[in-house]
Amino acid sequence: MDIINVNIRFLRKQKGITQQEFADLLKIKRATLGAYEEGRAKPNLDVQRALAKMFNLSLDQLLSRNLSKIAAKNLFKEEAGNVDTEGRKLRVLTITVDEQNREFVELVPAKAAAGYLNGYADPEYIEELPRFRLPFLSEGTYRAFEISGDSMLPLQPGSVVVGEYIQDWTGIKDGLTYVVVSRNDGIVYKRLFNQLPETQKLLLRSDNPSYSPYEIPLEDVVEVWKAKLFISHAPAEQDMSIERMMGMMLELQREVMQLKGKA
Repeated sequence: MDIINVNIRFLRKQKGITQQEFADLLKIKRATLGAYEEGRAKPNLDVQRALAKMFNLSLDQLLSRNLSKIAAKNLFKEEAGNVDTEGRKLRVLTITVDEQNREFVELVPAKAAAGYLNGYADPEYIEELPRFRLPFLSEGTYRAFEISGDSMLPLQPGSVVVGEYIQDWTGIKDGLTYVVVSRNDGIVYKRLFNQLPETQKLLLRSDNPSYSPYEIPLEDVVEVWKAKLFISHAPAEQDMSIERMMGMMLELQREVMQLKGKA
């Protein structure tokens, strides 16, 4: 598959939209976009130019460089106070896929949280994370985070939150829970309130009233993941290490695939 085909699929994932929505933006048919993403056809010059303009890329970058392997800081430098809240510019999100090009869900254990801030755009780092697939999840890009602390009780420390990647931060809904990755606070799981139009900040609240709410400026935010699934600990007497939890998720994946095969 040529670099241009790899990049087209990667860029659509960065916008967090479906093939139909991306095809509409490019003014092409969805089947045509599917052919591009699967490497069965190459986009013409008009489509290449539209992609380059949409993501502020040069044609050389689009045609010759694997964008998933380039850190965002090497592609774009945003001016202070001019945060790209809608994800129109490229935010590089490194993902892993299986032999059928289906995305894995990577797991970020609590002990790897500090390293994630340095390695979130590094393909080699992401490939070293535990990973699994949950076939019942809807189309999208997902990542799992082990949470620590008691700020979001009754969810216990050590539970895992599976989040869907949010490209357009203007769509963050007040009162819903998200995993936020930021430069100063690291990885936190909180209830968010969108203050972007007024202050260019996010307000984070804990469900545990012992913790005070606080704000994060948008220029500190690296990633936002909307909570979609929770995997909680069993009773304390059971072995629920992160390795055991991974084994349970892999077993669940196998059972789902077996059920699909019988359908």
